[in-house]
Amino acid sequence: MNILLLEDDEESSSFISKGLCEVGHNVKVIDNGRDALLDIATSDYDILILDRMVPDLDGLSVLRLAR
Repeated sequence: MNILLLEDDEESSSFISKGLCEVGHNVKVIDNGRDALLDIATSDYDILILDRMVPDLDGLSVLRLAR
């Protein structure tokens, strides 16, 4: 499963991505909303995990614009 993780806290993103990778998922970590939105437009993800409070665009704005 391809997963995009939008998280600006390095410790949290490392913990989450490590756990997801250990069970066989492909995880891409991005730390700001603008880059996440650009990546969503050009890549195919099965799941988006979005932090609500990140730089540039918050997670809810990323979700609205991606839809």
